[in-house]
Amino acid sequence: MAAQNHVRVLWIRQEWSSDLLHPVGLLPFCDPAKILLARVGSQVEGLAVMEETLRDGSVPLVIIELDQPLDLTAGRRLQLAAKAGDTTGLCIIPEGLGSNAAETRWRCDPVFDADRADSTLMRWSLIKNKSGTLCDWYVRWDATKPNPADRLAVVSPPVQ
Repeated sequence: MAAQNHVRVLWIRQEWSSDLLHPVGLLPFCDPAKILLARVGSQVEGLAVMEETLRDGSVPLVIIELDQPLDLTAGRRLQLAAKAGDTTGLCIIPEGLGSNAAETRWRCDPVFDADRADSTLMRWSLIKNKSGTLCDWYVRWDATKPNPADRLAVVSPPVQ
């Protein structure tokens, strides 16, 4: 989304997390200068930052990395804030720690295609959708495209 719409992003992470977002690694996907990283002391603090940012609407995309389940109340508060600010919120949640409040839930898996030498094929599965059907999309990242917004393409599934 950041690459396709050239938007600013607030990425919220807990400060104890030892891995880092590497700006050079983000270059093929989006402009790292448009990503503001907020390091918070706890998940509760991060959720408060996310809620206020979503409600404010000045940042079009807000991402938070969670390490604990998101309860129904917190999830609903984020939904209402996103609607009020006309903003998109994305929670990166480990497998099995989802939220019942989520409008949609996605899983992204690598797909290994013996016919192609690259490793960029992924299956994006919509595994929960409160307002529609469930489906899988096969997407490929093409880093050779000059415009980051053109680098993601929906492709046919690999032949089994």
